[in-house]
Amino acid sequence: MAVTLFWTPLLVVLLAGLGDCEAQQTTLYPLVGRVFVHTLDHETFLSLPEHVAVPPAVHITYHAHLQGHPDLPRWLRYTQRSPHHPGFLYGSATPEDRGRQVIEVTAYNRDSFDTTQQRLVLEIGDSEGPLLPYQAELLVRSHDVEEVLPSAPASRFLSALGGLWEPGELQLLNITSALDRGGRVPLPIEGQKEGVYIKVGSASPFSTCLKMVASPDSHARCAQGQPPLLSCYDTLAPHFRVDWCNVTLVDKSVPEPADEMPTPGDGILEHDPFFCPPTEAPDRDFLVDALVTLLVPLLVALLLTLLLAYVMCCRREGRLKRDLATSDIQMVHHCTIHGNTEELRQMAANREVPRPLSTLPMFNVRTGERLPPRVDSAQVPLILDQH
Repeated sequence: MAVTLFWTPLLVVLLAGLGDCEAQQTTLYPLVGRVFVHTLDHETFLSLPEHVAVPPAVHITYHAHLQGHPDLPRWLRYTQRSPHHPGFLYGSATPEDRGRQVIEVTAYNRDSFDTTQQRLVLEIGDSEGPLLPYQAELLVRSHDVEEVLPSAPASRFLSALGGLWEPGELQLLNITSALDRGGRVPLPIEGQKEGVYIKVGSASPFSTCLKMVASPDSHARCAQGQPPLLSCYDTLAPHFRVDWCNVTLVDKSVPEPADEMPTPGDGILEHDPFFCPPTEAPDRDFLVDALVTLLVPLLVALLLTLLLAYVMCCRREGRLKRDLATSDIQMVHHCTIHGNTEELRQMAANREVPRPLSTLPMFNVRTGERLPPRVDSAQVPLILDQH
């Protein structure tokens, strides 16, 4: 009870800070070709006293969109595991995204239904420093995307990957969830993660170990269900479980040849002796063709109908012709059988003969004694439902 009385006024003070109507503004400086990560903490959207942590009972969700648009720009993504966890805005800007972009973030308090807005001003500029022509993308199956977005796990991943690379500085270029690349949501089993693609760049060439992993021989072994060729020690294990069958190496040190631009012509085809299309088309009357197409099938159908009517109606064999073609003996025989059958039916309908004793109820076969039946069970159906 004392704990409840202590937390109740504190929660009221903390949650009241989420109803501030003035939108905060923060200026950030993403770089083209470099990963950008911004954390949406609950402390940022709450007016917290100093040295006071956010209680776990606060449920806050976020909605971010580009100013004047309903969604985020194409290079920026948002993720939040649950209302208890912070949200993340992450992505890698492209050269087409240079300039100023304003992201509006709205925080929703699921307990008090208060809202707070924050405006992020992104000044996207070119990256400074040496070029990173050697780029590698690895699939880490042991982590979710929000687990590698903070700076500490990302630095640990770069340090571990440095053991497989030539000496040189490694930088994160992009982080993408495996779900955004066609992956499936795993079953709710402990230890099963969604996976995350991490793209790293460096000015140093690839090591022999990485080249062997991405070689055609390794891809052939992966297609057969065998482990790829890894000639060096996996320095990423056991903290990062990398799928070495999904390693992509891109070498941009050699510039690609520019595509040849087609030379525009005058729009007139060259003379071809094998193709001579007609220059003029004479007028043609299609009335005769239409009449032939319609009248000929109708005429054929009418003739077939008349022929069938003649065969069915005018060529019938009547009873008189049938009787004349039948012999007299056969006719007498048929009439005799028919007459006798009718006579037997009339006699059976008018007869009054006592019923056999065996068909009467309460009949003793040995003594012949029978009792007068109360109910003629011979008239009662065997199955009472069938009246």
